[in-house]
Amino acid sequence: MSTEPPETAEDAEKPGTPAEGAQVSEAEAELAAQRLERERIERRRAERQEPIEAGAKLSGTAADLLAAVRAVESGEKPAATVFEEAAPAPRRPAPEPARRAPAVAPGPVAPAAGAVEEVREVLVQGGAPEGIAVQAAEVGADVLRADPWQLLRVPGVRPEQADGFARALLGAGAGPDDERRGRAVTVWLLEQAALAGHTALEMAALVVALERQGVPEAEMAVQNAISEGDVLVFQDVVGEAGDDEEDEERPVRVLVGLERYALAEESLADGLGRLINSVTERGADWERAAASAEGPAGELIRAVAGHGLVLHTGGEASLAEPAALVAAARGVGLRVWAVAHGPVGRARFAALVGGEGTGVVTVAGLLSGAEGPGRDADGALDVDLLVVLDAPQLDVETAALLTESLPDGARLVLAGDPGVLWSVGAGRVFADLLAARVCPQIASRRPDPGPLGELVSGIGVGELNQVAAPGKEVVIVPVRDAGEAVHRAVQLVVDSVPRAIGVPVEETQVITPGHGGAVGTRALNAALKERLNPGPGRFGGFDPGDRIAYSPAPGRTLPGRVASADAEGLHLECGGEEIVVPRERVESAVRHGWALTAHQAVGCRWPAVVVVLPGDAAQVLSRPWVYTAFSRADRHLSVVHGVEQALPRAVAEVTAKPRTTRLPFLLAPQVPPVAEA
Repeated sequence: MSTEPPETAEDAEKPGTPAEGAQVSEAEAELAAQRLERERIERRRAERQEPIEAGAKLSGTAADLLAAVRAVESGEKPAATVFEEAAPAPRRPAPEPARRAPAVAPGPVAPAAGAVEEVREVLVQGGAPEGIAVQAAEVGADVLRADPWQLLRVPGVRPEQADGFARALLGAGAGPDDERRGRAVTVWLLEQAALAGHTALEMAALVVALERQGVPEAEMAVQNAISEGDVLVFQDVVGEAGDDEEDEERPVRVLVGLERYALAEESLADGLGRLINSVTERGADWERAAASAEGPAGELIRAVAGHGLVLHTGGEASLAEPAALVAAARGVGLRVWAVAHGPVGRARFAALVGGEGTGVVTVAGLLSGAEGPGRDADGALDVDLLVVLDAPQLDVETAALLTESLPDGARLVLAGDPGVLWSVGAGRVFADLLAARVCPQIASRRPDPGPLGELVSGIGVGELNQVAAPGKEVVIVPVRDAGEAVHRAVQLVVDSVPRAIGVPVEETQVITPGHGGAVGTRALNAALKERLNPGPGRFGGFDPGDRIAYSPAPGRTLPGRVASADAEGLHLECGGEEIVVPRERVESAVRHGWALTAHQAVGCRWPAVVVVLPGDAAQVLSRPWVYTAFSRADRHLSVVHGVEQALPRAVAEVTAKPRTTRLPFLLAPQVPPVAEA
C-alpha cells in the first residue's frame, strides 16, 4: 500500500385496472403484483391452518417542518434518528423502471384535489406549512381535526412539530398526557425503528424511547396502542429446551411491532418453510445437473439439487459459482432465473452467464411481471430455480414477496457477501438465515484477486492490513482538513487516476460517509460538476452529461447520467435503461452522482473508487461501511484519509449494529437446524 505525499497527486451512488392496450406504469404493475401476491398468501394460510409549490417564504417551525418532510422524500435523510444506524436506512426499496425504453418514472398516486384543499385548510389553521398538504392528504382532514398527532404519519414530521400543530388546533387541551399523543408517538417510534432495520422492538426499549419523547405512563401508552389495534404484541420464547427441560418455564421476550412487518416476517417464514419441506427428492433433471458438477461450483450445484433453500456466501469473484449453477441447471432443461437488485447488478451477472437474454432480471421487474418467466394459474412464478444475488440487500417485505411467489418444489438460492451493509428496509433476512442454520450454507473459497481483494478480505475479519500494491492498486492520500479533502478528491478524479492508473473520469466513483457537511455528497458533487460538466443547470439544477443518482423511492439508488431534458421531463440513462423523470419529481428523486454514500453504492462496482474520509467521519465509520466502500473498486482504490486511527479502530471494533427481528424464532418450529456444510 503506497502513501501519496499530501502535495502531489501523481500516484493516484392503487392502480386501477387499465384499459386493454394501455401502458401500465412500473409502480402500478408492482402494486398490482403485490396485491395479488398478498391475496395468494392469505389463501395459502387459510389452506394450511394469510409536489405542491408552496412554502418558499416560510420561516421558523413551519419552514423546518417543510424542510424535514422534503428531505425525507428525497432520500437525503431518514425521517428521524431515534434508532439511526451508521448511515440512513430508508424505507423498503421500491422497484426500478421496467426494461422499456424509455420508461416514464412513476410517481406516487396523487390524492384528489378536494382532499388536498381540505387538508391544506387544516394545516394552515394549525400553523403547519401548506407544502405538505399532498402528503398529509393520505391521513385526511377529518382525522387530523380529531387527532392532530396523526400528522406524525407524514414522513419527516417529529413529535415536537406535531405537538405544536395539536396545540394550535386543540388549545390548552393538547397536553403530553393526551392518550392520542401516546398512541401516535408509539406508532411513530416503531416506524423510526423500521427505518433503522428493526421489524419489532422489545417492550422495554419501546417504553424507554416513549419516556424520552415525554410520554407519561409509557407502558399504558403502549397498551392503549395495542388495544386500539395500532400495533401488535408478541411473546417469543427465548432459547431451546433440552430433553429434560420440556416442563421448565423458559424466558419470554415481549416484542411490539407494526402489522405490515409482522405479516411480512410471518409470510417469509411460512414461505421458506414450505420451500425447505417441499423438496423430497432430486428428480431426474437435478440428478443430471448434480452429476455434471465440477470444480469450485460443484458443491453449490449438488446442494441445490437436494434442497429447497441454499445460502451462498462470497465476494465478487464468487459470482462465478452461481453463474455455473445457472448454466448447469439450464443445460439439463430446468427453468432457471437469476434476479439482481438493479440494472447494474443484472448486467454484471448477465455478462457471466452469456449476456442479455440469459434469464437475469431485476427484483422489481420480476415482481411486477415486466421481466421474467410469468406466473401460472395459481399466481406462482413458472420456475424450477430462482437465484437471488446481493441477498444481504433483501428487506423482509421484498423477501416475503419473492418467496411466496415460488411454487412448491422450486429451489431458492440466496447469494451474497455477508460483509456489506444490510438492507435499507426493515429486517436482516440473509444474516438471520445464516445464523438460524436451517439450510445448507456454501461458503465460496474463491477470493477476490490482487491487492484490493487482500485488503477487503482483511477488513471482513476486522483487520486493516498494509498490502503490497506495486501497480498502485491502493493509494492513501493524507489530508489535514475538509477543504483539502475536497481539493484532493477532485484532483484524483479529474487528473491523477486517469493519468496514473488509466481509468477515465466517467469510470471513477467518489464515496463519502454522508450527504451534508463540508465533505458530504452535496459539496463534492458541486465541486466535481464545476470541473467536469459546468453549466447553468437549466433543468432543476441539471445539465446533459451530469452524473446523477436517481431514487425511484427513498433508499433505492440507480447511478446514471442525464441524457437530455425537455417538456416531458429529465431523460436519464441508468445501467442501460432509459428513464424519464417528470418535472415535478426531479427535485425529490434526482441528485448529482459523482459522489455517493456507501449505502447508495451497494450493488455497484466501478473500475476506480475514491473513498473520502474527512476528520468528522470518525463517528459514523463501521466495519460494514468500510468493507462496502472499499469493495466497490475493481482496479484501483484511493483513500483520502483524514480520520487517523479512527479507521483501523472502526474496522477492528465497530461491527454492524444489531437489528431486532423475529425471523429465526418464526422459522424454528418449522425447520430443524442442519449441520454446517
